[in-house]
Amino acid sequence: MPSIQNVIFDLDGTLIDSSASILASYNAAFECAGLTPVLALTADIIGPPLRPTLQMLSGSSDTELLNGLTRAFIAHYDSTGYRYTTVFEGVDAFLRELAEAAVPLFIVTNKRIAPTKLILDYLGWAGLFQGAYALDSWGSPLPSKEAVIRRTIELHSLQPDATLYVGDRDDDRFAAEQAGVAFFLVPWGYGMCSPTNMDEVQDSTFGWKALRLHSAPR
Repeated sequence: MPSIQNVIFDLDGTLIDSSASILASYNAAFECAGLTPVLALTADIIGPPLRPTLQMLSGSSDTELLNGLTRAFIAHYDSTGYRYTTVFEGVDAFLRELAEAAVPLFIVTNKRIAPTKLILDYLGWAGLFQGAYALDSWGSPLPSKEAVIRRTIELHSLQPDATLYVGDRDDDRFAAEQAGVAFFLVPWGYGMCSPTNMDEVQDSTFGWKALRLHSAPR
């Protein structure tokens, strides 16, 4: 791995366990609509953006239905649900260690930007990151996490080969590879790892100690 100067983190499943909050808000949205999801509300559904997940859970592409479910989810999550968020063990201390060492830190997430900022404020993390970005951070939503990583690099004049993206899923790995930055896969969270990736998930390789070694300022 090249010398790393900047670290971009995924949020859900990487820094925070948002499963209770997200699943509660999906449940509230379907209860509001008087519907039963066609798939079980488990952590397996967490990761992709809201709208595609609602379409998958409802088994419908009806615009009016999806709009209603989206509004209900947002109303619950942005007022109450996000407060069920918890932090993975060791994450808070490590983020503060990196920030104190003047490592530039960023968030790139599929979560909407409004609750992302609510969560960062709620956890006392807002001051640790130089930027937090989502698909909807700009006037016209960007099409993918890869595009958000690229926009973050551009906005902050980062060197791609000196930037690390940390996530918990194969799609995080793909986004990092497409954006031309190094990737670090954490073994916790909602990871959907292919067998090839799982071969790489060894105790000697992963964990905050390993990331600390890769992220230390040079």
